[in-house]
Order: sequence, then structure tokens, then C-alpha cells
Amino acid sequence: MPLPIADLLYAPTRVPPRDTVEAWWPRWRDGAARAGTPVAMALRGGFDADRVGWAFASGYQAALRRLHPALPAAVVAALCVTEEASNRPRDIATRFTPQPDGSVRIDGAKRWTTLGPHSGCLLVVGAMAGATAGADGAERPLLKVAVVPGNAAGLSIAPQHDLRFVPEVPHARLVLSGVRVDAAALLAGDGYDDYVKPFRTIEDAFVALALLAYLLREARARDWPAAFVERLCALLEALCALADADAAAAATHVALAGALAWARQLYAEADALWAQAAHDAAAARWRRDAPLLQVAAKLRELRTQRAWQRLRAAG
Repeated sequence: MPLPIADLLYAPTRVPPRDTVEAWWPRWRDGAARAGTPVAMALRGGFDADRVGWAFASGYQAALRRLHPALPAAVVAALCVTEEASNRPRDIATRFTPQPDGSVRIDGAKRWTTLGPHSGCLLVVGAMAGATAGADGAERPLLKVAVVPGNAAGLSIAPQHDLRFVPEVPHARLVLSGVRVDAAALLAGDGYDDYVKPFRTIEDAFVALALLAYLLREARARDWPAAFVERLCALLEALCALADADAAAAATHVALAGALAWARQLYAEADALWAQAAHDAAAARWRRDAPLLQVAAKLRELRTQRAWQRLRAAG
């Protein structure tokens, strides 16, 4: 592994402040090129972050490259799923329509795309016109994923209002009107089963990796208790293994639930440590950005419940 956990215990802890994507991205891109693997990208990017927002963005970019290893490292990428109704397969209104010349026409809109205003490569989820898929009689639209350049003709990107937390990480609404891509731009496999579903698990693991690596750097820089650093390192080692595990396996979901519960305990300990630096700008950002740690908690709980059901049924 290009960046083992041990290296994080020796790496310099001073990082420059970065307030914008333009300041963050070149350093992440260059570090990712040296890191080599998605796990190392998440660790390096998180450790190099000066705030939660860039740790999250680092984990997100690394997770996308775990999902689709052929993504170019030189451009910001984004997975575009959520629409006005929801991100459930039956609510995906974006349509992929094959054309006589062999291309595919894309029409639709995506309500919420992380880093959308800066993305040079978009993984757009849409339904193939006239096609269905599904197991056990539960028919649904056949979803596919298309790789769309950020400058494609017919694509418009409208920045959305920033969140109260991690405001440095921008989001955008996408509108695709007659966007054309080559048929080869459609990724192999089912867009939902092979990309949307596993990405939820992959993203959780990789974002946690990056956030904990960020906390490890802060802990070393601020001389936080050695016992806290030890637990951070132990959890990082566990998450490195889980990040490369089968994202569709019930056992992976159960183990990840335990790892994320452990992470929540460490985040709570970090809250108390940050409180000792009440007038520190980094501490203020941590308190502001803490709601990010609870996003999608209910979905993770449901995923774990379903994983236990699958394991019990198999036993």
C-alpha cells in the first residue's frame, strides 16, 4: 500500500489553509497520482485536509475511483443519481435513448450533484428507454451509468445554495437536454445493482477513512492523548480492509456498521478535545461541520438491518 497507516504517524502535520475548490483540488489530484490506490487516495487526501469539507471531498473522490477505476485522476468526478422525486430506481426520470448513428441521447435533470460546478467527468444514472430489469418479479426501469464530460453540449450546471455545514464543498443541479455520448460511454452492468447500491457502502467506508485520517493529523499536531491516536490508527487499519471488501456482501455491511459506530465514538471524543481549543478557527469549523457526520444515518441503519436479515436467512 503506497501510504500505510504507519506513514501517517511520521508525516509532517502542517498543511496550508484552503478555502476554495481551486485551492484544494490540485493538491488532492497530485497526491492521488502518487497514492496509486483508492484507499491510499482517501488516506492521503484526508490527512492533507485542513478541514472536514476537504476530508469529505477526498473520501468521495477516492470512493468514485474505487467504484469505477477507469475514472481519470486529473479531473473532479461526480456520481449523479438524485432527481426531483428521489433516487429510487422507479423515480429516475433521466432517459437514455439509443440513436440510429450508434450514439445515445440523454435527457433529464439531477437535483443534487456533489462538486458539480467543478466536475470534469460526470457518472450520470439514467433509464434506458423502453427497457426494464428486476428480480423476483419486481420489475423496474433498466438503469445504466453514462460517463459524460463536464463540458458536453446540452449540459447545463446550476450551482445550488451551500449547506450550513461544509460550505466549501459546492453542489449543483444538472440539466441534460439532448446530450449525446457514444454507446461506449455506457458502463457495463446494471446501473443500480452494480453502481448506485454499492457506492453507498463504498462512500461510507472511504469518507470515514478520510475523516479519521484528518483527525489523526489534527491529533498529532495538537498533541492530543496518545490513547486517542492509538484508537484512530486501529480503526483506520480496519477500514482499509473493509474499503476493499465486497460492497454487496451482507458481512461487509455488518462489519462496516460496527466500524462506523466506533468512528462515532471517536468523533464524540474529538468534540471534547476540540472544545479545549474554543477560540481556534479549526475547532469552530469542526463544530459547524459536525452535522455532516449524521447525514444518511437512517439509510445506514436500514442497510444494516437488511444485511442481518440476509445473514439469518442464509443460516
